[in-house]
Order: sequence, then structure tokens, then C-alpha cells
Amino acid sequence: MKMRKSLAFQDLDSIPEELATREGESLQEIDLTHNKISDLRFLLDFPQLTCLVLDHNSIESHVKIAAAPNLQTLWVNHNKIKNLGLFISTLCKSCPNLKYLSMMNNEAAPSYFNGGTYQQYADYRHFVIAHFPKLEMLDDKKIEDSERSEAKRIYGRKTSTSKQKSSRKKSET
Repeated sequence: MKMRKSLAFQDLDSIPEELATREGESLQEIDLTHNKISDLRFLLDFPQLTCLVLDHNSIESHVKIAAAPNLQTLWVNHNKIKNLGLFISTLCKSCPNLKYLSMMNNEAAPSYFNGGTYQQYADYRHFVIAHFPKLEMLDDKKIEDSERSEAKRIYGRKTSTSKQKSSRKKSET
């Protein structure tokens, strides 16, 4: 049985310390919808977490995110994420095993509903998909094989900066 906790609509700007102490090692799902969370370093206290819902919070592009290798589902809809490159770069280092990511209604996730063009939407999807090889669903749409191939063609497979630098050095020699 999955251990779940809802702290939705609690006006929280951080996770209660007693929750981390009492249930941190066992919680697998946390719903923090409609709070004021802006920092994800609390993930260190929840090593078994597989699902985190942070809709309607204060998450920004430069958010600090602790390593969460077990996290598979992350919803950050209706937050303050403006810089896609910065947010995704941080997220893919901290949460490399995401299968489900939803970023709707953030400036960094253009769509028809927030004034984005189809091309901006497609580019956003390709960029995110290129960074998460295990991603199965982005926002409200399943990732098709053809979309993954196009993401790889456009952006290549993203790796860490140090690996990219060493690859460039090898190709220059």
C-alpha cells in the first residue's frame, strides 16, 4: 500500500519538520497543491517519494531541487517558471527518472491557452523530451516515438556539461 499525504490548501511555505521526521522515510506521494512552496530541497527528507504535486505554488525557474532519483511524477502546473532551460537543466540533474511531468500554465511552457504558438509549443515539448529519456507523458499528452525521435534529432541526447566539454575537446583533436 502506497503511503500518501495531502497538505493541499494549507498556506505552507515549507514542509513541516515533524512530517519529515515522522513519515519522511515512508511517504511515496505528497500533494502540496495551493501552497507557497518555492524550494524543493525538502526532497532529501523523502527518499521514497515517487509522486509530488506542486500545482499553484511559488516554484520559479531557479528553484533549488534536492536529488530525488525515485521521483517519477511531478506536477508543477500554475507556478512561476519562466526560463525553461534553467528549470529543466536543474530538474533533469535532480530527478533523472521522471516518467510524468506537467508544467501547464507556466510562462516556460507555451501553449495555445497562454498565448503561445504551435511552433513554440512543439519546441518546448522537444526540448523537455530530449532531457528526459524515460519521460512517457508531458503535460496532458503522451509522448509518441516519432516525437522522441524528432526531439533527439533537434536537440540530441542531453548530457551533463562536463561530458559535453570533454566530447568537444575530443572532436577538436
